[in-house]
Amino acid sequence: MNKKDYYEVLGVSKDASESEIKSAFRKLAKKYHPDNKETGDEAKFKEIGEAYAVLSDENKRRQYDQFGSAAFDGSAGMGGFDPGDIDLNDILRSVFGDVGGFSSFGGGFSDFFGGSSNRGSNRPRKGRDTLVRLDLSFEEAAFGLDKDIDLTLNDTCSNCHGKGGFDEETCSYCKGSGYVVTEQRSLFGVIQSRTACPKCHGKGRSYKTVCKNCNGTGQERTKKTISIHIPEGVDNGHQLRISGKGEAGVNGGPNGDIYFEIHVKESDFYVRENEDLYIELPITITEAILGCKKEVPTIYGNVMMEIKAGTQNDTKYRLKGKGLKVPNSTRKGDEYVIIKVMIPTKITREQKKIITELNETDLKTNPEFKEFARHL
Repeated sequence: MNKKDYYEVLGVSKDASESEIKSAFRKLAKKYHPDNKETGDEAKFKEIGEAYAVLSDENKRRQYDQFGSAAFDGSAGMGGFDPGDIDLNDILRSVFGDVGGFSSFGGGFSDFFGGSSNRGSNRPRKGRDTLVRLDLSFEEAAFGLDKDIDLTLNDTCSNCHGKGGFDEETCSYCKGSGYVVTEQRSLFGVIQSRTACPKCHGKGRSYKTVCKNCNGTGQERTKKTISIHIPEGVDNGHQLRISGKGEAGVNGGPNGDIYFEIHVKESDFYVRENEDLYIELPITITEAILGCKKEVPTIYGNVMMEIKAGTQNDTKYRLKGKGLKVPNSTRKGDEYVIIKVMIPTKITREQKKIITELNETDLKTNPEFKEFARHL
């Protein structure tokens, strides 16, 4: 598939709302429909349909925003995108409703890709992908884990094995063609259009006995347990793909994929920035002046860290390699310890006496203080 900017194709911004995307498609579909003798453009019409099919689908749009064209061309390992799978009638029904004869736009995108509505309906089609939110604790995201997720998905009917019925026969309504030709009043006048057969839904065949288990759909709701490995260091928005475990395909097509989108609970101790961690460490004034050794928590256990004499408030110390692991890599981030010098709001008489005596040693003669005061 050619790399293209779907937002640019529809003429909308990347933060466009669902209604703005639909409005843009509506306008362009009328303009570039091949039956429009003045501005019709089949290639352009195909392109805007492809763009709308992606941007109007929440899951596909999320993948496109994250990976661009690679989300659908297979280069990101996320499966391909077949324009022939798009049902234009469903799209136009959702956009135009029944006003103006949406079916006059043709039997589906397959007509514009060198096929027929019958072949498009009979061809094996991949099942729908499924997007699942996966909530993790900070520790689970940091160290990874293997997890079993219970889902309810559309699976191939166990009774009819996906056919939808028994004793197959040629559809008597369309004579096995899978489509019917009708005349309808469209946005461009009365035209003939070829639409999917309303009896066999474009399959060209029917069954003497409809499967009672799936009511002829060929699919049934099934509970599944999906095992997933979550690598160390995943963060909010990270997606994990389980190939071929999604909803059942149509006409023997492969199952869809499952995408797990990670949501990580914030830590009570650490602030995360990519693979680096930040933590505040409170120390007293005397510890800041004299220096000290402090026990500092990390996600791998406590470590001893030396605080240098004269350490100032907000000084940042780096603990190399004590951050989070980069997913599917051996590299680790760092932990940064931010020093917070705690100034007491209440002191005893004895403490006040000691501090007064310290002040009488004339700390203001300190060269660093003099340099600072010179700029005031």
